[in-house]
Amino acid sequence: MLSVNNISLQYGKRVLFDEVNVKFNGDNCYGVIGANGAGKSTLLKIIGGDIDANSGHISLESGMRMSVLKQDHFEFDEVRVLDTVMMGNKELWSIMDEKNTLYAKEDFSDDDGMKASELEEQFAEMDGWNAEPDAANLLSGLGIEESDHDKPLKDLNGNQKVRVLLAQALFGNPDYLILDEPTNDLDLQTVTWLEDFLLAFKNTVIVVSHDRHFLDTVCTHIVDIDFKKVKMFSGNYTFWYESSQLALRQRNSANKKASEKKKELQEFVARFSANASKSKQATSRKKLLEKINLEDIEPSSRRYPAIIIESEREAGDQILHINGLSKSLDGEVLFRDLNLNVTKGDKITVLAKNGLATTALFEILNGNDAPDSGEYTFGQTITTGYLPNENMHFFEEQLNLIDWLRLYSENKDEVYIRGFLGKMLFSGEETFKMASVLSGGEKVRCMISRMMLTGGNVLMLDEPTNHLDLESIQAFNNALKDFPGTVLFTCHDHQFTQTVATRIVELTPYGCLDKLMTFDEYVSSDKIKAQKEEMMQTEE
Repeated sequence: MLSVNNISLQYGKRVLFDEVNVKFNGDNCYGVIGANGAGKSTLLKIIGGDIDANSGHISLESGMRMSVLKQDHFEFDEVRVLDTVMMGNKELWSIMDEKNTLYAKEDFSDDDGMKASELEEQFAEMDGWNAEPDAANLLSGLGIEESDHDKPLKDLNGNQKVRVLLAQALFGNPDYLILDEPTNDLDLQTVTWLEDFLLAFKNTVIVVSHDRHFLDTVCTHIVDIDFKKVKMFSGNYTFWYESSQLALRQRNSANKKASEKKKELQEFVARFSANASKSKQATSRKKLLEKINLEDIEPSSRRYPAIIIESEREAGDQILHINGLSKSLDGEVLFRDLNLNVTKGDKITVLAKNGLATTALFEILNGNDAPDSGEYTFGQTITTGYLPNENMHFFEEQLNLIDWLRLYSENKDEVYIRGFLGKMLFSGEETFKMASVLSGGEKVRCMISRMMLTGGNVLMLDEPTNHLDLESIQAFNNALKDFPGTVLFTCHDHQFTQTVATRIVELTPYGCLDKLMTFDEYVSSDKIKAQKEEMMQTEE
């Protein structure tokens, strides 16, 4: 068992944790959630021993091994990739290193022979002979080619380094696995591989992630950090979110009898447990939910932005027509011969292996860049709203948030402007904060306010969930599902894409695919895979 006992942490006057007590055990997966700045990563660092709390202690059962996903991408630059992975099991690596040092001695003595024999026995007991093949399998599963396994880590790019460090954390079947944002910089295929790995993993996992689909797939419990306290709940993220929202609605419905509320909660739990999927976690969750104390379901004190997107005018039948659009960058073809007729109410996710391709398309459609060839035409009734991926240049001027947002509003009244800022959780003194010093998440929330003010009936969103916390992602997701207009977007959030998109467009250097289906149907379709392979072969 891993226990967090009376942990408190304070930076100056700011209290992050106050007497936190929580236990982790069994083959459970614990998803740690909380608003930006709540201390999710800090809690993992305390558990992993990277930082010390002001008071309290971490208790780890004797003989248990903990593995932590490293955040320093340069620590192992001079180390061979395979060795970097095997170093994830410190005890095994120490034995290997000591054994190799002994065998390298020129004056190898009888005592050395005895010591080597002991080490060989320990090595065999730890399945050391399979260490290198096991490390290689992990690397391959995470998309690191075999030709890269013997290179020093510094020869790999940043994206590859992340994957190697993830392989290091997963290596050697640790008893406790600590993962902070493990899906960052992973493509869909690799995220799916990681999900399957964790579903088959027999020990304890503690993970921080903004990926709701990932949390829903792998988690048996949610650990919520809120107002300096830590509470644990059975179920995955969606269960926590929907049950807390139901409890909040019940609290606000004064006329409803206690017996009716209890019945409603019981029906919700039964319905949720019946819809479970995915082997180990599903089974574990179902058992946990069946035993759940209804008193444990309580409203969350978490604040959600009020993202309400309304169009100033209804769009006509002509939305957007794209004819033969192509774009290259530095001699590399981003996409070729895109033909697209966007119809009223379409919610299109635009996919591309190279993220520069989707950004280039949105920049072209918003008049910020020109295509190499082809043309596009918006209908006469169309007004657009655009949320770009890069927003730095919007925040260069020294303006407070009220004056900043006023730049993009026809109505300059301060009360009106404050209303939009309030919807995005900027209130009171926060509205006088300078736009230039905002965090990444705060900037995106400001850009959403700006987009809401435009009243567009066609929205274009380039990675809208980047930098946002789970609460903002959830609110944005719900807003787009309800939005009656047309949306074109690209997003790495699986849940966001699956629940919003009704049509899939994929950009490739060989041509473009356009399918009327859900995201999950698209990525799992063998027919689509065959079609893409055929396009590549035709080009070659």
